[in-house]
Amino acid sequence: MLQHLVTAAQYTEFGRKHGFNKTFTTRAFKQAVPISNYDEMKPYIERMMQGEDNLIWNTPVEWFAKSSGTTSDRSKFIPVSKESLDENHFQASKDALTLYYKNFPDSDLLTGKGLVIGGSHQVANVNDEIKYGDLSAVLMQNTPFWGHWLRTPELSIALLDEWENKIETLAQTTMLENVTSISGVPTWTLVLIKRILELSGKQTLAEVWPNLELYFNGGVSFVPYREQFERLIGKPIRYLEIYNASEGFFSAQTDPDEDGMLLFLNHGIFYEFMPVDEYGKEDPKTVGLADVVVGKNYAPIISTTGGLWRYLLGDTIQFTTTFPFRIKVSGRLKHYINAFGEEVIVDNSDKAVAIACEKTGAIMIDYTAAPIYFSQANNGGHQWLIEFEKAPQSIEAFAFELDNALRIINSDYDAKRYKDIALRQLTVQALPKGTFSQWLNSKGKLGGQHKVPRLSNDRAYVDEILGMLGSHDKR
Repeated sequence: MLQHLVTAAQYTEFGRKHGFNKTFTTRAFKQAVPISNYDEMKPYIERMMQGEDNLIWNTPVEWFAKSSGTTSDRSKFIPVSKESLDENHFQASKDALTLYYKNFPDSDLLTGKGLVIGGSHQVANVNDEIKYGDLSAVLMQNTPFWGHWLRTPELSIALLDEWENKIETLAQTTMLENVTSISGVPTWTLVLIKRILELSGKQTLAEVWPNLELYFNGGVSFVPYREQFERLIGKPIRYLEIYNASEGFFSAQTDPDEDGMLLFLNHGIFYEFMPVDEYGKEDPKTVGLADVVVGKNYAPIISTTGGLWRYLLGDTIQFTTTFPFRIKVSGRLKHYINAFGEEVIVDNSDKAVAIACEKTGAIMIDYTAAPIYFSQANNGGHQWLIEFEKAPQSIEAFAFELDNALRIINSDYDAKRYKDIALRQLTVQALPKGTFSQWLNSKGKLGGQHKVPRLSNDRAYVDEILGMLGSHDKR
């Protein structure tokens, strides 16, 4: 895969600068090309968007996927070449369906429609040739004609950019279809399901779509949402996780009983894996697939047919198996709490929330958490802001169960909580319904692919949300 990419790009501006015509080994490639992030690729991308060719990839790039991420207001524009569409995004989608049919040959999935809950950006033109939109818009505009037969809603509705109107139109049009599968981020999928039930007067989604059999989820961990989905759907269906982003479609779960998603290794992406303790070092080390260890946190670094070279994605993953290589997303490099050496990652917090909800009968919509710093009066702690669909009878009991679950899941957190010496018990503040949507809307990030940052090592998000609510109880 690396040789395929380097050979294709050897006469590009980037390839000439980094000696791709002399790069024959992984070691030479690592020595020639530094690890990059978006800011370092941005000068090339800005020139590409003005129509220059042969800069980082050897074929014209006419589409860019707009992504704002969750840690910055600045938009990113990820190049999407014809090769990355055909060899990665579309090929991985077909492979995910093929593997599903291999495991479930009696499936009726393709006898109905797949409901795709995409993003909220209309396609826009930079000039006559160059266009951009969020990833779902780019994919839908380039989908082969037969793909539109299998999908609902129609393109004009799928590309609506005003989110509240989009949910309403989606609900009214798709509830009349024979939907057999759903794909989307859990939070927004729940909003749509609840509106469909209101409009139809039904108690469960199984009454609206009796042939529904599969939910492809991604973007955030499904663990805290599973019980709510099962209750609203009202019958057993299969839940499969996928890992796709503007930069590529990386992996998909092929069987609900598998722990982890199968990593796609022949889809136009060369992978390296950086142990997270290398992050921030001047010359961080990376390993290949032969040297990865199950259960260890890595940051994926990718080189792609879209012209991204040794690009740091920003996610963290863990391998659940090797040969075959299966992974799970454990969080974001910038989404963790380690203010006191507790090393809490999103994978920990999602599991702990699910346990606390189960033990208290609560149902969560979303959450964010941040440290409470040491003061003269108190030692440190964590403050959680949680929006509940169904609040627990006692917030104090929920906080106790959440704290206890984190102690069981994360030994570093447990050690810091010992006798409250370093960390006192976490606190939970229940937010009014709609708070997170209001906050995302205020930042221009209301829509299908935008997510609430679950954990932060500083108080910027938490204090901003509390300030928006007019709360003075920030500690």
